[in-house]
Amino acid sequence: MAQIWEKSYPPGVSWGDALPVPAPLENALIDAAREHPDTVAIDFYDRLIPYRELADLAARAAKGFQALGVGPGVQVALHLPNAPHFIICFYGVLMAGGRVVPFSPLAAPRELAYLLKDSEAQVVVTLNLPALYPQVAALKGKEKLRAVVVCGLEDFMPEQVVRAVAGPKAERVAGPGIEIDYAKLVENDGNYTRHKHGDLADEIACLVYTGGTTGEPKGAMLTHANFRAVIDIRNRWVGDMARPGDEKTLMVLPLFHIFGLGIVMQVAIALATTIVLHLRFDAERALADIARKKITVFPAVPTMLTAMVNHPRIKEFDLSSLRQCGSGGAPLPMEVLTRFKELTGITPAEGYGLTETAPVATFQRMDVDPHLGSVGIPAPLTTVEIVDLDTGLNLMPQGERGEICITGPTVMKGYWNKPEATADAFRGGRFHTGDIGYMDADGYVTIVDRKKDLIISGGFNVFPRNVEEAIYEHPSVAEVTVIGVPDSYRGQSAKAFIALKHGMPPVTFDELRSFLAERLAKYELPAEIEFRTSLPKTAVGKLSKKELVAEELAKRTAAQ
Repeated sequence: MAQIWEKSYPPGVSWGDALPVPAPLENALIDAAREHPDTVAIDFYDRLIPYRELADLAARAAKGFQALGVGPGVQVALHLPNAPHFIICFYGVLMAGGRVVPFSPLAAPRELAYLLKDSEAQVVVTLNLPALYPQVAALKGKEKLRAVVVCGLEDFMPEQVVRAVAGPKAERVAGPGIEIDYAKLVENDGNYTRHKHGDLADEIACLVYTGGTTGEPKGAMLTHANFRAVIDIRNRWVGDMARPGDEKTLMVLPLFHIFGLGIVMQVAIALATTIVLHLRFDAERALADIARKKITVFPAVPTMLTAMVNHPRIKEFDLSSLRQCGSGGAPLPMEVLTRFKELTGITPAEGYGLTETAPVATFQRMDVDPHLGSVGIPAPLTTVEIVDLDTGLNLMPQGERGEICITGPTVMKGYWNKPEATADAFRGGRFHTGDIGYMDADGYVTIVDRKKDLIISGGFNVFPRNVEEAIYEHPSVAEVTVIGVPDSYRGQSAKAFIALKHGMPPVTFDELRSFLAERLAKYELPAEIEFRTSLPKTAVGKLSKKELVAEELAKRTAAQ
């Protein structure tokens, strides 16, 4: 199969070449600042931070963290939205010799307490807003937490702008341990103590927690070598299409999520790219900044692209500067992909990966049109195999569906403090993704669904993504999520939750079933359809099924 993948690779890209000996991850910023000191690293609502300043702030943060006891083996949690503090503290922690643990700023108090306990973080960095600081303040003195660093948007924006955009500051709370402001953290000369690194393939850079869709979140131990492999593989793959020091990436993906953290931020810093940083995704602001700031690279998840193509004024924005658009995190509906290409001339290139692969596994070729419907071919030095769903040990024939397994330099070291989960994930010597898909004769991988989302209806396998793709073809549909619900006759049947496009007329159950009759097998047709004004999403903006599954379970339990 490796020979087939070779034929599918862009010229000059090899499946089997060894990667260079990795350097510590923080060196990516140090090198970028040395080679492109005056290039803007971060554009945060027109506050421009050049690479020279960014590296200096990271070094000052490193010395500040070391004063708080951060060094080898110490975890520092970043409980932050997309603000310059995240990038500064990320590299500052690594320079100090510590490990970064991104906490979702949207996490509920119970989840935050779990993450703190499980990660054993000793320092937490948060923001002085009512939605963030109080949750961390409530944890002071708990577990191993002994210091809290409090940041403010006013560190990089005028006070009046911050108050208009974000509202009032959070009231500070006294309590055990150390609490210092970000300004105090970086109030030093930046001469931090440099620690000698060990084997970078073994040295943890980050604990990045999975979404917890199948139980408690697990901390993926991602090493310096994992992230360096992401950078090297991406650079090899893109080749001359990347222009170091001359690209602008719109960062609306959350930095705490592996997509934004693991590939977008790492590659952007390594290429001395200007990161146009938004606190959160807003379709109109994203479109306006692409036009005004001449964005060249736009990574997104499907819900973001859906919101943009459905924006009523999208044709008023000049999007001609875009050269690359990547989509990941979830399958991109074909209807959205086609519409985005019609509007921009750019076909979003779908890739595939997971938190556990930092997050690289497959890429689309950059020198030809994307292989529509697939997520591309295995990345260099990465092996993708399809195994049977029952045992997970037997390789499936070409073109047949099974569980996707991955081996390669981006695959995590294992799950933090979870040896049994690690052993299960790596059974047979491969990392088992839990995703169902197949590979064609040219090595292109197509994702069918999550293994846990598979619906077995009357003995037939129903893949929610197939049903969702068919529903997306209806002109009134903006978003759809399909789950399995109990069925006394079939065991399970499909239920569709649909949000309609703004201003579109309502659609009846019978009308939609009639529309789908020519697109789906009878056993695939939804037995139930529910229309909603909006659908639940994860912190990164992906459509989320678990809330709907919980609702249905509660509804049926109450009816018994």
